[in-house]
Amino acid sequence: MDGDDDSTCYNNPRYATECSRNMSSQSSPNCEQVDMSFMMIDYLKDVMKAMDMMRSHQMLTDVTLEVGAEHYNAHRVVLAAASPYFKAMFTGGLKECEMSRVKLQGISPTAMHKLISFMYTGRIRVTENTVCQLLAAATMLQVPNVIQACCDFLERQLDPSNAIGIAHFAEQHGCLELSKKANQYIERRFIQICREEEFLQLSANQLIQLIRKDELNVQDEKEVYNAVLKWIKYDEDTRNRKMEDILSAVRCQFLPPKFLNDQIQKCDVIKKTPACKEYLTKIFKDLTLHVRTAVKERTPNIPRVIYVAGGYFKQSLDILEGFNIDDKTWIKLDRLIVPRSGLGCAFLKGHFYAVGGRNNTPGNSYDSDWVDRYNPILDEWMPCHPMSCPRNRVGVAVMDGLLYAVGGGECTKYHNSVECYDPEMDKWTVVKPMHYARLAVGVAVVNRLLYAIGGFDGTIRHCSVECYHPENDEWTMIPPMYTERSGAGVCAMDKYIYVIGGYNGLQLNTVERYDTEKQVWDFVSSMKIQRSALSVTVLDGRIYAMGGYDGQEFLQDVEIYDPTTDTWTEGIPLPSGRSGHASAVCYGSNCNTQERGLLMETEPSLAVGAPSSCSPSTSYYK
Repeated sequence: MDGDDDSTCYNNPRYATECSRNMSSQSSPNCEQVDMSFMMIDYLKDVMKAMDMMRSHQMLTDVTLEVGAEHYNAHRVVLAAASPYFKAMFTGGLKECEMSRVKLQGISPTAMHKLISFMYTGRIRVTENTVCQLLAAATMLQVPNVIQACCDFLERQLDPSNAIGIAHFAEQHGCLELSKKANQYIERRFIQICREEEFLQLSANQLIQLIRKDELNVQDEKEVYNAVLKWIKYDEDTRNRKMEDILSAVRCQFLPPKFLNDQIQKCDVIKKTPACKEYLTKIFKDLTLHVRTAVKERTPNIPRVIYVAGGYFKQSLDILEGFNIDDKTWIKLDRLIVPRSGLGCAFLKGHFYAVGGRNNTPGNSYDSDWVDRYNPILDEWMPCHPMSCPRNRVGVAVMDGLLYAVGGGECTKYHNSVECYDPEMDKWTVVKPMHYARLAVGVAVVNRLLYAIGGFDGTIRHCSVECYHPENDEWTMIPPMYTERSGAGVCAMDKYIYVIGGYNGLQLNTVERYDTEKQVWDFVSSMKIQRSALSVTVLDGRIYAMGGYDGQEFLQDVEIYDPTTDTWTEGIPLPSGRSGHASAVCYGSNCNTQERGLLMETEPSLAVGAPSSCSPSTSYYK
């Protein structure tokens, strides 16, 4: 034994010990006083086992609990130690202190039997048949361990068919954590929930409380509207008079005008309620007049992911990566069907779309009309109907549930043409062309108006901006930017459009902002790094500017802009440097369909691996 050690511990399966040596001041120098402390591992278990045996044989029991027709003998001290309810009853000066028989109301005999057994053994078995009775009894008698066991059991049983019932049951019994988790389950799985009988049995007030939630996870507001109609039609004669109050909780301002007009003209429920018809007509008018709404979009409380697809580094890339904004990590996902740079991307109705671009890889060099759709649940790509023509450096945005592909180029041809894609029909439709051809154009949507900003037409780089009105299929010119630029990152937030970086002979770090209401441009704080061929996206009121080319290197740097402070900060970098990529935001398995268009850079004077039949080519360096 080491002479420096003044303590000894003995290991024994039945107990743990500690000992120490102390020199006694009254003893001779050779005398030591030894103290040892013992902790018997099974002592409490053995004692409680003996107490339970004594209870079952009515030995030293001092109280009988009467529950319905059943009688349970117990020891007051055990009951009081396990339950604040019984402690107050037996030590608080109540009449039960002197009573040998106590009658309990509002508890089932089955639950009481299980609770008394738990108080003596620490064991409880929870089943689907007993959990409700047991939780109610444990809540009344204030037995927190059993309450927690029941809540854990119910949480594991959560299902679209029972989530509403569990949430209400938890609220009634003050189980706040279970109530919170059940309500989150309902919010995240609203589409499945509204197919169940429990949803149809909600009261009008409960329905309104549910559909008002910002956190409701829906791909578009039509899903909420259709769920309300289903609820009304379940008992239309009784519920129709509630329609006006319920409809005001639906965010009808985010319904497409065509859908609204169909409901006004054809929906029997709406036609039977003049106030509802008037309400929807007012919203339809505001939407077609592009009046900015004060109603906010829903913000589902589920994992948010920024997807980044394709790009260029020495050759076109086929990568798809996701950045989880909550845990700040990058993950690799299913690769693109073909490598692409200069593509456009957007989320629409729960799917991530990759549109156009260029395949510039060894043995390949062609511009693409391909459109592919990524399913984030299955982590796989599927092809969609191609566009009417190849579009490299295309601008992509979502408006009214349709995907717009704006401008771009094919070899030496620069497009002013525009087409839109209906995902339900898997069909592209050509709309009115822009006034100018625009390669590496930036696009954004504000108040159902599509803006095309900057770009290159083969001769000049534009500072001009056009605005598309879907009602009359017309483009109009609006005030130009201060700076000519192509390959800028463009996005919209609130009433503003931000144009970030780009190329005008040199890579830019400047940022211009357009006020769509005042129709004026101004400059805001510049990025720390000049870059073109970047991608930008908006999340949580901030703009993410990712990657690009700074004139010498392909960047993996990410900068984040906060409009409230007009400042840029560094973000988590991309896994690798690239330019000519595209990005968009997805909320968990369902995605924000209001993502703005993402732009790529182009410069015809610096060809990279261009085939002889397509010269000059688009460069991914600028």
